[in-house]
Amino acid sequence: MDRDSARLSRRGTTGSAPLLWAVAVAVPLGFLGTFFAWPVIALVVRGFLPDGMLDLTGFTEVLLRPRTWQLVRFTLTQAVLGTAFSVLLGLPLAYLLYRRSFPGRSLVRGLVTVPFVLPAVVVGVAFRTLFAPGGTLGFLGLEESLAGIVVALVFFNVSVVVRTVGGLWERLDPRTEQAAASLGAGPVRVFRTVTLPSLAPAIVSAASVVFLFCATAFGVVLVLGGVRYGTIETEIWIRTTQFLDLRSASVLSIMQLVVISGALALSARARRRREAALRLVSARGSARRLSWRSPQDVTMALVGAAIVVGLLVLPLAGLVARSFREPDGSWGPGNYVALGTTGERNALVVTVWEATATSLRIALTATLISLVVGGLVALVVSRRPRSPGARRAVGTLDGLFMLPLGVSAVTVGFGFLITMDQPVLGVDLRTSGLLVPVAQAVVAVPLVVRTVLPVLRAIDPRLREVAAVLGSGPGRVLRTVDLPIALRSVGLATGFAFAVSLGEFGATSFLARPDGATLPVVIYRLIGRPGAENYGMALAASVVLAVLTATVMMVAEQLRDERAGGEF
Repeated sequence: MDRDSARLSRRGTTGSAPLLWAVAVAVPLGFLGTFFAWPVIALVVRGFLPDGMLDLTGFTEVLLRPRTWQLVRFTLTQAVLGTAFSVLLGLPLAYLLYRRSFPGRSLVRGLVTVPFVLPAVVVGVAFRTLFAPGGTLGFLGLEESLAGIVVALVFFNVSVVVRTVGGLWERLDPRTEQAAASLGAGPVRVFRTVTLPSLAPAIVSAASVVFLFCATAFGVVLVLGGVRYGTIETEIWIRTTQFLDLRSASVLSIMQLVVISGALALSARARRRREAALRLVSARGSARRLSWRSPQDVTMALVGAAIVVGLLVLPLAGLVARSFREPDGSWGPGNYVALGTTGERNALVVTVWEATATSLRIALTATLISLVVGGLVALVVSRRPRSPGARRAVGTLDGLFMLPLGVSAVTVGFGFLITMDQPVLGVDLRTSGLLVPVAQAVVAVPLVVRTVLPVLRAIDPRLREVAAVLGSGPGRVLRTVDLPIALRSVGLATGFAFAVSLGEFGATSFLARPDGATLPVVIYRLIGRPGAENYGMALAASVVLAVLTATVMMVAEQLRDERAGGEF
């Protein structure tokens, strides 16, 4: 090819680039606007404009109820306690798993990650079994208590702290700590004056995410709280599904948005105040071998083992053991055999195995949707445009697609319930089978973005420039440069999206029909029906769901390398 033809070829590929990037931006924005912004705005409108005119009597009525402020107080209390204990227990584990090396460390890392992707209903059932009068910890009296709910929330969220703080901790330059120690500072003082200030941004970031998850906890509180305890989240669900009080549910949703937005704004401000330039090193080889001669290492190892066994292993082991206890008190696989039935007194419309197949099918569809949308978002916001205006636009797009993390799945499901009663782009989602997968994809998209984006941002832009100079169009650059490097993180994002969709309960509980119920919905229905056989089936079904999500997550963990660390 001569120079003129090469120049024309590059001009042609360059001319098509703006159209491709426009499509890459328009598709995610259309998805976010249709399936997130529209339902949330509809909630706000229903709360402020119930009959098309401004009417604040609904707010006055809800705000004057003593129960409303009890719900707000309990929501904040359990969120603050859950966050505090998650940080306190997560720091020793982060030190042990990221600053020290020992045989089986990768396995323990994977085990610590599993609770984060376990369905909330499974976590609730596991701790309910543990705290029941006949359970392993029944003597503690934690059944339907604030302490029991907080313990379950810590189980669920401690891995967020371990991942976020540990990822930075293993990259801190140890020479700063060594210099402080050589000047006579003891281990506690070194940690307090050197290590802790360096970790502060990661700790604040992790705490804000954990607070968000605790404040919007649904399945755990619904299963463990009983009639005594509830949050804004559970009250929205009760007002909608049991009382058909959509106006009060809308007002509560708006209150929840205000509380969460305020908390996230405060955490972002605190994080910015603590951010500072740090000297980082490669994660490879940064961990020192665990020494049994060091009192500090021995203490951390014992504390870490107690946390892993007592907090993470014991609930799941108790759930598995209890699932083999048959209704007549004998031990055997009877509860698992019963999964092929509709339960005692036909408690279900479909069998548990049929619900499992439905869950897998829906999760697969939701994963494909979230990968397409999240992949496009990550691709666009990973670019570094020279124009200040373009850089601000990229930053805004990144922030917009993190909004679903700040809005609960129950609110998303409720918004779908009141907006998707008419066709969208000529498609009736209620009869197409796409309503539940789309709602689950809204929840999973931010996780896909946070997993793929760091890898794409780490790619040297000169690689793309060289490929473009050699005549490669945008599509070929993406296929030959970006995709091979990001492939591992895409596999990890697939695992996260599939596991989260498989166990999603908040939005699905609003939208799934009885004949199309997913596994988490079926488990909750079995818990709420009388009869020992139904409860035994719920335990067995919870084990099945836990095994599925854990397997998906453990396989995805094998795809993680040093560059594929997601941001949580």
